[in-house]
Amino acid sequence: MKNWLTILPMASALALSLVGCATGGMPQGETHLSPTQCRDLAALRNNAPVTPERNRSELAALEEAGYDPSRFFDPFYPDDLQAAQRQVDRWFQAECEQAQRG
Repeated sequence: MKNWLTILPMASALALSLVGCATGGMPQGETHLSPTQCRDLAALRNNAPVTPERNRSELAALEEAGYDPSRFFDPFYPDDLQAAQRQVDRWFQAECEQAQRG
């Protein structure tokens, strides 16, 4: 019974933090991609010619999403790059496509 009394507060705190993570998402009004990044990503998706500026813009977005290209040995490559690409895709759909429609 004593163990239960010490575990209960920790379990409650863990449950609340997990609920916060699950419902947190992106705060309203916060954007991750700049208008330039939206323009460059849209151009790349439409098979526009690749330019150094568009490459830098895409790389900056991937770094914002958590990808670190400077690691000499990355045991998680290409999974970490693909996860960052999925995150940038979500941001693009949520931020850039809505801005183009609205």
